[in-house]
Amino acid sequence: MNMSVIVHSEALRPRWRTIVLTVLAFWLGASLLLDVVIMPMLSAAGMLTEPGFAAAGYSIFWVFNHLELFMAALVLTGMLILRTVPSQFQHRWAIPAAVALLAIVCAYTYGLTPEMSALGLQLNWFESTPAFSGAMVQMQGTYWFLEVCKLAIGVTLLRWCYPSVTES
Repeated sequence: MNMSVIVHSEALRPRWRTIVLTVLAFWLGASLLLDVVIMPMLSAAGMLTEPGFAAAGYSIFWVFNHLELFMAALVLTGMLILRTVPSQFQHRWAIPAAVALLAIVCAYTYGLTPEMSALGLQLNWFESTPAFSGAMVQMQGTYWFLEVCKLAIGVTLLRWCYPSVTES
């Protein structure tokens, strides 16, 4: 019985590499699409300065952040499974990198997105609020720093997983 569990577990490893590669590629592509195409287009159209954009932006990022949580959990699970056989996957920093991705997404979902949306809400209709206050600029800087870290870690994990696919 114990031998069948080991054989079954090793048979699933190539699938997990494929899952991790697919999820990382989709996730990083969607992040780049949002950061490099969608948000600049909304900014160029002047929508970022509209009074209702904070609520609409929160809705967009709420959905995306929760999808990111799911994808980060899948990547972490895949890394934990792939590390069970060190002879097939030898990157000792893969699990800490996957945990870092999950931490970045948690910071987005539970910290930055709600705070940035709250800063952008116009609660007093008779008073105009600046589109980008000092606190908003600081949070934008934090967002972009975390986004660059997320992309760098994601690309590194992709690189570590991709050669493993061709070896097995």
